[in-house]
Amino acid sequence: MDARSLDPWRHDHVFLGEKHGTYERRTWAVVTLTTVMMIAEIGGGVLFGSMALVADGLHMSTHVAALSIAALAYSIARRHITNDWFSFGTGKIGELAAFASAIILAMVALLIGYESVLRLINPVTIEYREAIPIALLGLTVNIVSAYLLHDHDDHHHGGHDHDHGDHDHDHDHDDDDDNDHHAHPHDHDHDDDDHHHHDHDRDRAHHTDFNMRAAYIHVIADAVTSLLAISALAAAAYFDLPWLDPTAGFIGTVVIAAWSYSLIKSASAVLLDAVPSRARADLIRQRLEVDGDRVADFHLWRLGPGHLGVLAVMVSRNPQAPDHYKARLAGIRGLSHVNIEVNPYPDLGSAA
Repeated sequence: MDARSLDPWRHDHVFLGEKHGTYERRTWAVVTLTTVMMIAEIGGGVLFGSMALVADGLHMSTHVAALSIAALAYSIARRHITNDWFSFGTGKIGELAAFASAIILAMVALLIGYESVLRLINPVTIEYREAIPIALLGLTVNIVSAYLLHDHDDHHHGGHDHDHGDHDHDHDHDDDDDNDHHAHPHDHDHDDDDHHHHDHDRDRAHHTDFNMRAAYIHVIADAVTSLLAISALAAAAYFDLPWLDPTAGFIGTVVIAAWSYSLIKSASAVLLDAVPSRARADLIRQRLEVDGDRVADFHLWRLGPGHLGVLAVMVSRNPQAPDHYKARLAGIRGLSHVNIEVNPYPDLGSAA
């Protein structure tokens, strides 16, 4: 048997998100925009002797770093898409980048909180005429960046993600072996949604691109801090209450820290192969455990945005070919890589 004769049972481990290319281009565009703004602020601050400009430029450099991580993750995942060193493809590189970005976001939150404490203890003179225009300029850049990174189809805002599409690869091939590596995804069958409507949003979370979410949260967090700064500076200047500025910093710290925690939790769950949806896992088990068949071992994990992997070990009094069992999973969306092992167990009925 030559290598070519095995081709019908082979498939590429391509588990990238449906909009991977679009997200990559948008992220690099935001990196470019933010970098130009950072250089302009630092350069202008040095040229005109403005520490406020230099400080804001250095603050923006942290976002440039985080956004660059996101953009590089997209590029690396795409370039190594056929590299067999990655056992299950490069779909999780985005989650690794998202986790790193969340850590940076947490550091930014702590830095803002630290600076706010220092300013409460030792108030500094605020140059309102200079600081407010800088904050307005930063807010403008953040709004443009958020627009570029925002997915107008998926409508994901901050910590909430709602996906309205599915991108599944059909790897339905004939296989006479006991180990089947393919799935039967059907994009238009909503049987699982009908039985698990209460877990609708949670069940679709495996489609979320956490790398894009991390980049989006970074610019939104920066926009929030800019908006808080503008409001606090304007109120402080009008009412002569300088303590409003560090108070706004504390509010920003709490908001950004909360977003960072949510992102760390989501990304780490994927990296640790946590079950992406208990409702989906229960449905798969129900589909497989019929006619006296039992699932002895079962694993469900995320391979990439919109792609799930399944490993199931079946025991049966009347064992069938793997195709028989994978056919039971027809209509369950997102199953891009399914392994089914079948074992005979004549006394299963009496043992049960």
